[in-house]
This record gives sequence, C-alpha cells and structure tokens, in this order.
Amino acid sequence: MYIYDNIDQRLVDERVTQFRDQTQRFLAGTLPEDDFRALRLRNGLYVQRYAPMLRIAIPYGLLSSKQLRKLADIAHRYDRGYGHFSTRQNLQLNWPKIEDVPEILAELATVQMHAIQTSGNCVRNITTDHFAGVAQDEIVDSLVWCELIRQWSTFHPEFNYLPRKFKIAVNGSVADRAATFVHDIGLHALRGEAGEVGFRVIVGGGLGRTPIIGHVINEFLPSRHLLTYLDAILRVYNRNGRRDNIHKARIKILVKEWGVEKFREAVHAEWAHLKDGPATVTWAELHRIERRFTRPQYEKLSDVDFTSLKTPFNAWLKRNVHPHKQPGYAAVSISLKKTGVPPGDVTSDQMERIADLAEHYSFGELRVTHEQNLVFADVRQAELPGLWQQLREIGLATPNIGLLTNIIACPGGDFCSLANAKSIPVAEAIQRRFDDLDYLHDIGELDLNISGCINACGHHHVGHIGILGVDKNGEEWYQITIGGAQQGRIGKIIGPSFARADVPDVVERLIETYLELRDSEAERFVDVVHRIGIEPFKNSVYGNPDQRPTDRRAALAA
Repeated sequence: MYIYDNIDQRLVDERVTQFRDQTQRFLAGTLPEDDFRALRLRNGLYVQRYAPMLRIAIPYGLLSSKQLRKLADIAHRYDRGYGHFSTRQNLQLNWPKIEDVPEILAELATVQMHAIQTSGNCVRNITTDHFAGVAQDEIVDSLVWCELIRQWSTFHPEFNYLPRKFKIAVNGSVADRAATFVHDIGLHALRGEAGEVGFRVIVGGGLGRTPIIGHVINEFLPSRHLLTYLDAILRVYNRNGRRDNIHKARIKILVKEWGVEKFREAVHAEWAHLKDGPATVTWAELHRIERRFTRPQYEKLSDVDFTSLKTPFNAWLKRNVHPHKQPGYAAVSISLKKTGVPPGDVTSDQMERIADLAEHYSFGELRVTHEQNLVFADVRQAELPGLWQQLREIGLATPNIGLLTNIIACPGGDFCSLANAKSIPVAEAIQRRFDDLDYLHDIGELDLNISGCINACGHHHVGHIGILGVDKNGEEWYQITIGGAQQGRIGKIIGPSFARADVPDVVERLIETYLELRDSEAERFVDVVHRIGIEPFKNSVYGNPDQRPTDRRAALAA
C-alpha cells in the first residue's frame, strides 16, 4: 500500500479547501454554473440523469481496509448505502448531494484518498494488472511505475486541459491483464537482452464511437526515459489534437489521421528536446517511491493440495483462486456479479465485512479490477476454505470469474444521462438465464460486456460477446458484437439490433452455436469465432429456427 508523504497530503488537503470554497460560491449564486462545471469535473463530480455522481479515485486499484471502511461509512451517511466499482478501478457514488461533496472529500483526505482528475480533459486514473506484485509471470512490479506516473500526471500544468480525457494502462507481466491496446497509452514492461527494464509503448487505442486498437510506436523504451517519452507524446497530442469536435478529440483520431509513422516521428522529434532532461527517471526516485509502499511479510509455507475435497468449494477454488509467486499463498477474486445485483455494486455492510476479511486474510489490502470485481492478493492457501465460507455468508462467493455471468456493465440508463439504453436489467436477465453453474462451466471461459451507449464504458467492443444499447425512435434496442478480446481485438457486429426482451434469447442462440461447433471443451467461444467467422452465429440468430444448432442446454438437462 502506498503511504502518502507530506507533499501528497498537502496537495489533497489544499484541494479540499479550494473546492469547498468553490462549491459554497456556486450554491450562493456568485460562481456561474459554466465556471463551476469545469471545477467540479476536476474533482470527480458529475450531474447524472437523476442526481449528482461522485467518482472517487482508487489509484491503480489498490485499497487498504481502513480506506474501504471509510468508503462504506461515506456511502452509508451521504449516499444510499452502496457504491459502484467501475472499469477504471474507481468507486462511484450515485446519489450524493452537491452541498455534501466538500465534506465527503474532506473525509476521504483523512484516509489518503481523493477524487482529483477522475473526470475532465486530463490524465485519468492510471490502471494496471490486479495481480501486480504477486503474479507468477511478473516482469516488474507495475504498482511502483503506476505511482511514478500518478505523481507525474497529477496537476501537471501542461496537461490539465487536454483536447479530451486521457487514459494510461501499465502492464508489468508477460500476459496482458491491463488491456494496454485499448488505451490512449499502453505500457507493457519488458526486459532487454542485458536484463534491463523497458517498456513497449502503445499509443492511440480506445473504444467509444470509434473503436481502435493501439499501435506500437516504440518496441523497447529504456525505463529511465519513461516520463520524458510520455511528456513528448502528450505534448504532440496537446498541440495537434482536435478541440473543435468532441467526437474526434481523442489521441486515437490524431494517430489515425496522421498515420503511425508520422505520429512516431513527431513524438521522437519532440523527445529530442526532452531526452536525458530533468524528468529522467533515476533509481533514487524509484527507490523513494518503492520505500513508501508497505509490503506483506510472507511466511515460509508450502502449497496445499485440496484435491481430496468434494464440495462446492472446489468450483470456487477453480474459478476464483489464482496462482501466487510466493509458495503457500494464493490470490482470490471476490465476485461482485451475483445474480440480481448490478455488476460492480457493493453495499456498505458488505464493504465493512470485506475490510474485516482483508485484515484477517490478506494483510489489510485488496485490489479493484477493471472487470468490476475485488481481489485479495495475499491469502494463505491453508485459509482458503475459511475465507470461502465467510464470503458465502455475505453473498460474495459466486464461482463465476471468467465465465459468462461475470458480466462487465456500465450503470447505463438507470443513472447516466448519456446512455441510450439500460444496462443493468439486461445484465440481470442474462445472469438469470445462465444461472445454472454446471451449464456455465460447460460453456467455459467467456467475457460478456454491456454498454448503455457508444461511449463504451462497459467495454463492449472487446467482449467475446458485446452488447451496446442504441436508440431507435425513442426506444431501447441492443446491438450485438462477437469476437472481441481485451488483448487487442474489436468485435464484429452480427446484424440488426434487438429489443431488450430478446437479448437473453440471442445470447443463448450464440452459445448453442458455439457448443455445437467447438472442436473441444478447451476451445473458447472467442476462439471458435476467430476460426470460423461470424456467419454461423449470425445464421443461428437471424436464420430459420429449424436451421439452428440443437439446444445443447436441453440435451444436458436430459
């Protein structure tokens, strides 16, 4: 856990004081609404469909039990008793009062939290792999690099009013669990021939209205040059990104219009003035940051064999428990996708219990994932059965990580003023249709993502099955894509959109087609789509019902 120094705390405290004064002037009518809007957005305060929404920063998804208890208390006293974890690894409150927000921010500051730069045209929360620091395939601990970038980007005078919002993801392992190819900048750690740390730099990715996979503009950037190279990219974008059209203002549009080679040349020309300058990363600076992270004091343990246990625990062990680089330990995913609960929502009472469990089982820390779940990163394997039992008691032991019902969904039309359609009822209807765990495990790994509008906060473009809410003459309809993947593949639209009531049927037909056509149980849904294309799936949905594959689910039930 990163512990603030005096400078960190002073910046947060001063921002609270500033925003309290700004809010009081706005409520008194002396600060115009247009002027206040830019200020409140820099502090994570939106005005949604029915009420304000406050987005609280959780840098790179890392939380302490003390911080989670504070979030639980704030949600109980200032909201409606729950919070929503987002795909940016932040927490959102959907019902705070504007006049209460300065008090909320003041309370957050007492536990080293804030809402700075969770909105606005600036560098947003830096995200990373939720297994950072414990993954067996780790190259570097990305948490330290994320904190370095957080300090560089917070209140950066050049980049506080960019053409559009800006998102950076850092991946420190061999496997890309941070979706680096769909960010404005993705950084993937590597080691050079001599063992030195560097980063593959990916630029111009993003979803939304124009989904684009990012382009590699530097195959190996030595780590000491990271900040100067980021400066160069942001300067090129800040000068040349469009400000006349919000829909064409992201860096991905600039890279697309210029072409990758021209953009790379512009970055390297800018970098020539910055390379080896004052922002060059030194080992002293890295060690300064690293020393401010608390680290678990691991015991010398041996791995535990649970194969003799024949209980529902095994399903949870298979889906929700992950390897750890330290013998005798495991990382545990806490699913926030129980059927009937909006994906990513947690009550205040559950937050309190999770904080208790984190202290008992995981050194008082937890992670927020970009898939809207939580992770205990450091659990003793011998204590897994006890943790499972306690998670069951609070409804957080659903064994569906990586399965179809582990749905990623934005808040949609139930809350967001930008949404064309609702997401939460669609997610619940699909979860209820596929609530049979035996059937889910037969289907295997499948990512299903739902967005309520083209802004793609649910990342529907990179779901194995993606669902997008669209407006048709004032009515809610849903467009389906298949074949996407967060590792750098955009799904393809299968055809015309569907009414809400039809969406679970459509998903089931897609699943039936997959089960009929896969070569083996090891071949995932997305792999079948890539192997044979979308036409068989399209035919099963739009074609003659008699031509559809057999109902695999009915056959299994028989």
